[in-house]
Amino acid sequence: MDGAKSPAASDAAAEIEHKVYARVGLLGNPSDVYYGRAISLSLANFWAAVRLRPSEELVIAPHPVHDLVQFHSLHHLVNRLQSEGYYGGVRLLMALCKVFHIYCKDHSIDLHGRNFTISYETNIPRQTGLSGSSAIVCAALNCLLDFYNVRHLVKVEVRPNLVLNAEKELGIVAGLQDRVAQVYGGLVYMDFSKENMEKLGHGIYIPMDISLLPPLYLIYAENPSDSGKVHSTVRQRWLNGDKFIITSMDEVANIPLEGREALLEKDYAKLAKLMNRNFDLRRSMFGDECLGALNIEMVEVARRVGAASKFTGSGGAVVAFCPDGPLQAKLLEDECRRAGFILKPIQVVPSRLYEVDLNTLKN
Repeated sequence: MDGAKSPAASDAAAEIEHKVYARVGLLGNPSDVYYGRAISLSLANFWAAVRLRPSEELVIAPHPVHDLVQFHSLHHLVNRLQSEGYYGGVRLLMALCKVFHIYCKDHSIDLHGRNFTISYETNIPRQTGLSGSSAIVCAALNCLLDFYNVRHLVKVEVRPNLVLNAEKELGIVAGLQDRVAQVYGGLVYMDFSKENMEKLGHGIYIPMDISLLPPLYLIYAENPSDSGKVHSTVRQRWLNGDKFIITSMDEVANIPLEGREALLEKDYAKLAKLMNRNFDLRRSMFGDECLGALNIEMVEVARRVGAASKFTGSGGAVVAFCPDGPLQAKLLEDECRRAGFILKPIQVVPSRLYEVDLNTLKN
């Protein structure tokens, strides 16, 4: 879709739909929330779609499954909460509408007074660290940009901030990496240095050719742990000046620098080492109890057959690379099956930016 024209927003009766894909943190996480760097990619295997159509009143439509409010019994309700939690996507859409409105008001962007009905669909597995929440928010932002015909007035670089701010409204703790990957699509190198963040209000984001990637695999569990628990006390220790945390996080932040060169040179042996080092550093900082036995086992399953592996995000899923090729990938498949994990070849989505989006990058 790179360079394609955005859906026309001039037809007041037209329905607008946008799809945003799950993301995989290939290198650098979790340094994105510590003024670090990251390389991430969009995962075609899973997505969230948001539809917006003009309507008399402004309606945030609940999803019939994810925003369930009617149950067969008390037992059904309790089981549902234990497996899915309390939250669906309605709160995400509402928070995004608020953040979008405030941003436009603060930047003197006029919005017409017509109303809409907005709804969503998603197949991104819950609690897998694949950025399911931000995919919904990002897709909704794309719909609002087109409905109000202001895509050309909201720079691509600031859109990840809008998505993150909507999630912050709800107390979701996260960094910009996921939102950048989902706004840009494809494969993206990101630099979140303190200087850039304070001077520009965002990082430096450089799209890369997805053909530079070797075959990658996604490993995840049917019943993953909650990725929101993984950050633990590391952030407070970093803020307190803990030397071990600071030096370790700096090393994590340098991995994408080397990783970018490795990808450009197609030095996949180096990429494998960097992926493993990324996870080892995370493990040394956060500790096994915080990371969770199930998450660690997903990494170890890959390593038992010689594959490189690390978390895609904060836990719940793992990205793996088999440097020895298809035979090693078959061994990984067998090992995952024995361990009860799901293995899928990763399909990478090319850039999702339209021609009008690319023009905002030039201005």
